[in-house]
Amino acid sequence: MPELAAALLPWFKLHGRHDLPWQQEPGPYRVWVSEIMLQQTQVKTVIPYFNRFVERFPDTRALADAPLDQVLHLWTGLGYYARARNLHRAAQVIVRDFAGSLPPDLDALMDLPGIGRSTAGAILVLGHGRRAPILDGNVKRVLTRCYGIYGWPGRREVNERLWELAERETPHRETAAYTQAIMDLGATVCTRSKPRCAACPLVSACHAHRYGEQPLLPTGKAKKSLPVRQVIFALLENEQGEVLLQKRPPAGVWGGLWSFPEYRSQEELSGWISSRASLVSDEMTTLPQLRHSFSHFHLDITPVRGMIRDKTVTIGDNETYLWYAPEHGPEIGMAAPVKALIRDFWGQSKNIHR
Repeated sequence: MPELAAALLPWFKLHGRHDLPWQQEPGPYRVWVSEIMLQQTQVKTVIPYFNRFVERFPDTRALADAPLDQVLHLWTGLGYYARARNLHRAAQVIVRDFAGSLPPDLDALMDLPGIGRSTAGAILVLGHGRRAPILDGNVKRVLTRCYGIYGWPGRREVNERLWELAERETPHRETAAYTQAIMDLGATVCTRSKPRCAACPLVSACHAHRYGEQPLLPTGKAKKSLPVRQVIFALLENEQGEVLLQKRPPAGVWGGLWSFPEYRSQEELSGWISSRASLVSDEMTTLPQLRHSFSHFHLDITPVRGMIRDKTVTIGDNETYLWYAPEHGPEIGMAAPVKALIRDFWGQSKNIHR
């Protein structure tokens, strides 16, 4: 048995996590949904989202048949919304091409939207009981520290070396237990900051511990200062207490989500309003600016609020606009700042998850 597995398996029986919701009846579908949700998101954040999601969409067919708005609604607040769109698209492919069951084949899984090599490996191991290596963020951290692998893991040569180690260390027996064990070790012991080395079963063989290099590994990507973009959100309310939302394009930032009408400048907003005669009943009020940060830029949002006289003049029959009633609106996906602004200025909707 490989060295890591020999040390990790006994540790996992005593200290590993065995009661996570996706570990109960761990079929390929539940494993897939959990792995997608766990990408760049902590377990404690994912658990309530996972439970709501699989309750509404208990299998691939239910997910494939659902409107995308419902899928995005249940994803609202979890971030990285391309994951939800890819889940929905992949479910439709699985129903169409694989009779509703995730295929037990690495290449076929990787051909599905949103599934990379590590996620495919996790589905094979934890869902289908097959052997395959995985290399998520937790595993990368354990391997780079244990074996002293320098260089940003996003570089091709470093990534290839880590996959070689992942393949070598994955046992042919008790593969699922080992896979969960190394993920758990990275998540609970070999953490990004303040790792609990005294509790680690690999401490005697760990390069980073031996040389005190835990803070240096994995090697981080060279940081660049993030650019800042400015945008104006138009918070337009009608006399019925409804707020105007606009559906964003299917791709890009917040793709497919509902947001406030967005403008690059006050002049652009004023031009939109003036093109609709007698639209705003009072002067627009500028609210405090807020910042929403993405991985590649900061977005500074200036909310501007106003009342609308005639909502029919505003949008007509345009399907990209929606008058949303905060207390009883439809189930739709919203960007996090939109959800927060609706909560702050129109009250917490029972249809919007905290």
